[in-house]
Amino acid sequence: MDMFDRRRGDDRRQQGRRLSDMSGYDARGQQTASQKYEELVRKHLKLVNFIVSRLAIGLPSWIDKRDLISAGVIGLISAAKQFNPAKGVAFETYASTRIRGAVFDELRSMDWIPRSVREKSKIVERAIAELTGQLHRFPTDTEAANHLGWDMDRYHAVIDEISGTTLLSLDEIITVSSSGDTVTRLESVQGTSENPLGGMERKELQDRLVKVIGSLSEQERLVIALYYFEELTLKEIGLVLKVTESRISQIHTTAILKIRSRLHVAYA
Repeated sequence: MDMFDRRRGDDRRQQGRRLSDMSGYDARGQQTASQKYEELVRKHLKLVNFIVSRLAIGLPSWIDKRDLISAGVIGLISAAKQFNPAKGVAFETYASTRIRGAVFDELRSMDWIPRSVREKSKIVERAIAELTGQLHRFPTDTEAANHLGWDMDRYHAVIDEISGTTLLSLDEIITVSSSGDTVTRLESVQGTSENPLGGMERKELQDRLVKVIGSLSEQERLVIALYYFEELTLKEIGLVLKVTESRISQIHTTAILKIRSRLHVAYA
């Protein structure tokens, strides 16, 4: 009898495990909405860490990366709940925008950029804009430094200091669609809008942004392409171009300041 009791006990435990495994399925054995949602979140947790790691480059050391990851996970959960595969957009693409938006919201709430750094960024950007108007092209670093009355050591030191204010620029949220989806400045280079007027505005921005990027130096264009489109880190780009990560950061910062100065003039 003991043997049969043990066997019945084993059978009950196995049945319990099967029922537990089937908890995410309906009577026809298909996944429930809850199971699909949880699976999307679980499969894409690494995406949060990847995005936060890229956005965290250049941020002050006192910003806890864990706080940004927590915000990113909230963005991922929101994306999983609201994702509609019928729209024909890959979940990773949709979730990436939501995750970035949540991380940006967290950074904005911290107000992490000191006023002095913001002012230095504006000074350099204004100098670039003035020289661009005079030269009818973007200035070199030497021309910008001379215009500001700085030597190259000081110019590069300031560029290093303000690098954190520019690393996020092309990932910044610039609009929210009628369906509530956020759109980054970089994403405006591709895609369309359901709103005809919004589509025209995005097409105008797309054309302008492409033209501005095309006006950058070859090295600056390459850094922008590798960082934002190929999604390499600054360290990896440095290895490709055989220069230091610090120099890549300077090139990136200068390129973004040039792009921003041109867009600010166009949309002022």
